[in-house]
Amino acid sequence: MRPLLVRLHRWFGLGTAAFLFLAGLTGAVIAWDHELDALLNPSFFRSATPGAPLPALELAKRLEAEEPHAVVTYMPLSVEPGHTWIAMVAPRLDPASQAPYALDFNQVALDPVTGDEQGRRMWGKASLARQNLIPFLYQLHYTLFMPTKMGIDFGVWTMGVVGMVWLLDGFIAIVLAFPNLKSWRKSLAFRVKRGGYALTFDLHRSGGVWLWGLLIVVAVTSISMNLGAQVVRPVVSVFSTLAPDPFRVVAPGSALTPAQATAARERIVAEAADVGRREGIAAPPGGLFGLPTSGVYGVGYYAAGKDHGDAGLGNAWLMMNARTGEVLGRQIPGKGSAGDIFIQAQFPLHSGRIAGLPGRIAISFTGLVVAILSVTGVLIWLKKARARRKPAKQTRTASTIGTRERATN
Repeated sequence: MRPLLVRLHRWFGLGTAAFLFLAGLTGAVIAWDHELDALLNPSFFRSATPGAPLPALELAKRLEAEEPHAVVTYMPLSVEPGHTWIAMVAPRLDPASQAPYALDFNQVALDPVTGDEQGRRMWGKASLARQNLIPFLYQLHYTLFMPTKMGIDFGVWTMGVVGMVWLLDGFIAIVLAFPNLKSWRKSLAFRVKRGGYALTFDLHRSGGVWLWGLLIVVAVTSISMNLGAQVVRPVVSVFSTLAPDPFRVVAPGSALTPAQATAARERIVAEAADVGRREGIAAPPGGLFGLPTSGVYGVGYYAAGKDHGDAGLGNAWLMMNARTGEVLGRQIPGKGSAGDIFIQAQFPLHSGRIAGLPGRIAISFTGLVVAILSVTGVLIWLKKARARRKPAKQTRTASTIGTRERATN
């Protein structure tokens, strides 16, 4: 059995090494995406105008008036003092062709006091420019910038399958790391003084053993981040009842016209606080997202600047019918079946935010370890491959010499 496991570990590791190296390094960086993005682009995130900020709906109206081909798809309902109001936008449909207008941006930052634009960018663009660097790394981490063809997002599926192979390989690796009870100390040691191949081997084996639990958590959650609807929810539903995915609900009826969408947005925002209280949510409405084509608006409940959730299971969200205000779906941290809570925990676990600052540090460190394990695994394979080729080469050389001697005699 062990020779089979060694072979599986070798090929699983080689097959996923490049993907995990990229995912590990980018994951270590994007654990601090907001902080690094703000550090690199202060003019996009910081506003120095004194005074009370304009209402979020007024800022959205001004933005859409300045850019009539764009519709706001996400906006914060409040901002921290000294910060810009940053909205996501999408192209409207051209009434003549029913095709989306061409836009070269999808994120805009406004001064919340004056409404003046401070910056715009295409979030997730493949660019190493300062303004695009952190969103680029975030997109690279999840999609590898692979295309979507025939309705298949190849980047999401690739990283999801890599996660599944990695999870299986993680259990194989822990079995191989402890061949017997007598050698358990070796599986936890690092031969630093020996250096060279011995240290490379220990970094791979012992490094994986020390962080095995965290690595398994990251592997499981990486599957959830990419193939939640396709794989994780169906598997979890076998063991626990799941509420419908609130972020995939669609309201009945045709798409809203721009005028209807604006009116619905104003009504949803006006009623959001009362609806939240009826649902038992203590936090204030903090953000609004939705597309008029779906007839649904989502309201996130959190204080200004806490849109990612800094600890626990994240923020509460309610999905509402744009026409009626009816709550169509809800995700309230800690509420629901065991399966619902497991699903809620996936992003907080993957990002480390479930444990606050210490969790993010742990995830960032784990990302670096994943990259190291990928590199050391390839180095170990190369050394062993060379060692296997050397006897074969010597055998071929001896055979050739023998043949020549027999021919001479």
